[in-house]
Amino acid sequence: MFLQSYSVAVKEIMDKDIFFSDHKDDIQEVMDYIFKNNKKEVLVLKNKDLIGIVTIKDLYKILGKNISKLTIEEIMAKEIISVTIDETLYRVRSLMIENKIGRIPVFSNKKLVGIIREESMRDFFYKGVDEAEEAIQHIFDNIHEALCVLDNKGRVILWNKRSESLYGVKEEEIKGKYLKDHFPNAIDLKVFDTKESVKNLYHSPKEGYHVIISASPIFINGKLHGVVSTEKDISEIEELQIELKKAKDRLVELQKQIKNQEEDPFDRIIGHSKKIIGKKEIARQIAKTNVSVLITGESGTGKEEFAKAIHKHSGVTGNFVPVNCSAIPNELFESEFFGYEKGAFTGARKEGKLGFFEQANGGTLFLDEIGDMPISMQAKLLRVLQDKKIKKVGGEAFIPVNVRIISATNKNLLEMVKENSFREELYYRINVIGIELPSLKERKEDIVLFVDHFLKEICTENKKVIPKIHSDVMNFLVDYLWKGNIRELKNVVEYMAIMCKGDIITKELIPKYMIEESLNIKLETPSLDLNQTVELIEITMIKKALKEAEGNRLEASRLLNIPRTTLHSKMKKYNLYDYL
Repeated sequence: MFLQSYSVAVKEIMDKDIFFSDHKDDIQEVMDYIFKNNKKEVLVLKNKDLIGIVTIKDLYKILGKNISKLTIEEIMAKEIISVTIDETLYRVRSLMIENKIGRIPVFSNKKLVGIIREESMRDFFYKGVDEAEEAIQHIFDNIHEALCVLDNKGRVILWNKRSESLYGVKEEEIKGKYLKDHFPNAIDLKVFDTKESVKNLYHSPKEGYHVIISASPIFINGKLHGVVSTEKDISEIEELQIELKKAKDRLVELQKQIKNQEEDPFDRIIGHSKKIIGKKEIARQIAKTNVSVLITGESGTGKEEFAKAIHKHSGVTGNFVPVNCSAIPNELFESEFFGYEKGAFTGARKEGKLGFFEQANGGTLFLDEIGDMPISMQAKLLRVLQDKKIKKVGGEAFIPVNVRIISATNKNLLEMVKENSFREELYYRINVIGIELPSLKERKEDIVLFVDHFLKEICTENKKVIPKIHSDVMNFLVDYLWKGNIRELKNVVEYMAIMCKGDIITKELIPKYMIEESLNIKLETPSLDLNQTVELIEITMIKKALKEAEGNRLEASRLLNIPRTTLHSKMKKYNLYDYL
């Protein structure tokens, strides 16, 4: 199958998502477009003719330079190699290798119809990777992640170029050797021993490097054949983001002075994971329309931030009015939403009051926790959305309103419709476009970015020196199940930042409830690993003894029938000093 795939025509796997730029375009605009939209390259046109290609690597080379004096034609690759749609993959692969390029434009009848990228080639050839070791090496050397594969003896059988650059160890130095001889504390070795996978584990292999590693045992017919691990270097992303932000800040200031323009509101939504990028793309696409949007997701996932970004990106001149439906008493819903005339009821303001709809006229009304709105009020809200007019409490005249509705909830409204606790007509009226936000545990690769952002923000606000974070703490934060999502993470980072007395946040600063919850989860998780089971039993017995002894460690050691020094050693090992 692998060899047969060489004769496949380019048109079978070429990408049709081609992105263009004019040769006169501003370089900063091209940079912003590529990095914001996670694109690989931009094709440069002159009078509709293809004259060059600008890639991310080209942009890396000019970071830190005065780009205002550069033109696209100065940085683009001008010697373009192209193929026709009937060209074979074998020929395309040879061209890429010979010319050390990662993409080739595809033409049909002298018309540009697509582009073949090294990623597309790589994914296609993966299907038959076991038929050609040389092809495997070429493919793996061109992926962005560091890749390591061990055999059933713990020896390295695959070590790609990204691993070489990340660890400073050449393939010929380590291939065929035992990994433990080079990296005795490698996570791959722990997986080799436990035979259990780890996913998205943060660690720092050396100073200045930040990676997320995933590793899994390789089982074939129930037998362990080795371990495979991939590591994503996020230090490049963070460094590039810092450089880009500096350049963008300078550009935004200039733009504001000349045109009084604001930055893209979606930039404020943190995250580089595929899930959150996809949600931002949907939100940006529908922002300038007037359709109703329903944002769903667990509490603390950033629903209001998304609503604000949609409102700001829409370009409307009216206000963004947030309303927490769960915080309004039933008897006040009508007067709060529609307002009232002066003297409408006892205790009313003499001058009357504008309701939420009037406040948001020409703008956006954000109905948070809409699932908590009383069924009686749902009917009145539906009427307003249909008729686009309101009548104040105590008033006679109808007032026309032009308001966009963005709703949010952490409840299953469709189930509530079935239970007759939410009106079906209202559900479909507010849910023209649905955006379901992922929980934090579904986007663990973003946790490091959130922690870095919150830490800088909190320390700046409180005029504190920004401390470093110990890798054990970051591993814990990445592995923790965030029931409160982003909101809980920010609170925890704020607590640790404020309580930190030195220049590094250590594991002792992790809130006690998180340690306790993490231990409880481990205790509830069955395992056949004898060492792990013994540790869990020890933790349980020590906690029980400390509780019965009311925190007296001498008494607790007596109950456990172990020396006090042994108890102290185990409490330190299991981080139980703050248990009581």
